[in-house]
Amino acid sequence: MEENKEGTTFKCVADRLTLGITRILESMPGVMDLRFVEREPAEKRSLLSWEQKNNCILPEDMRDFYLTTDGFTLTWSVKLDSECVPVGCMVINSVARLRQLIQPTSHFSLPNAPTLADLDWEESGTDAVSCGPSSPHFDSRSRIFELDSCGGNGKVCLVYRNCTQGVVAQQSEVWFLDRSLYWHHLTPTFTSYYRLMITHLGLPEWQYAYTPYGPSPQAKQWASLYQPLTFSSELGLTEPGGGDSSVNKLDPTKAFRGKAKPPAPKKKQSSQGSTAGGAKGQGSAGRHSGIRR
Repeated sequence: MEENKEGTTFKCVADRLTLGITRILESMPGVMDLRFVEREPAEKRSLLSWEQKNNCILPEDMRDFYLTTDGFTLTWSVKLDSECVPVGCMVINSVARLRQLIQPTSHFSLPNAPTLADLDWEESGTDAVSCGPSSPHFDSRSRIFELDSCGGNGKVCLVYRNCTQGVVAQQSEVWFLDRSLYWHHLTPTFTSYYRLMITHLGLPEWQYAYTPYGPSPQAKQWASLYQPLTFSSELGLTEPGGGDSSVNKLDPTKAFRGKAKPPAPKKKQSSQGSTAGGAKGQGSAGRHSGIRR
């Protein structure tokens, strides 16, 4: 009886954590192998230790999240031709894995070796030209922590900008660092990013929808199949025509339906038979006309 009660309680907590997205995914055609990793809440002392070590204050909503579950992992796959293909992946690193993206220079590193800080060669007036917030820096002016590695397609980071050495950083935002090491602002708060991640179902390269160049054609195909509403609105914002000629319009109810046998082709009459029949008809008509004369 107690085991059933604990299982029901966990299911309710999991449903709240995922905002009910598990039930939506389970109802989608072709979706299988849906996995949500159960994790214990993080301890308060581990959060305090992280803040003291990195000289940063965790935002209140992120602190509440870690006190509920120490990280988040939800994955789902799709069955294609009797094969299980991994598609969706939603990850938020645990407190222990919330590490700084730029590690301090080691004594064992090679002299004059290039670092990420070398990318901050632009002049200070460059950021002022853009309409959005100024991009983070790879040096001491910013403190960057990895939230999600995005399967090697970039990194979602918790970023503290305009930092001063020796001063505790308090204001944070969520940014996306693409594979070309360009920054793209996602959300001003962790809660907004969490909802954004859930809304996009953890589809491949969904973060690239907030970049000027967008996701790859393959990622667009998955988005048009499992996220047609959000995907079509994003196309309407980024493209004047509101469409993409490189994306096939797929219907999931038809795409994952069992293959039906094609109907047997109807036998066609040979052209020789029809021609002979026509000639015979013309000959008989000529004979009748000759008799009447």
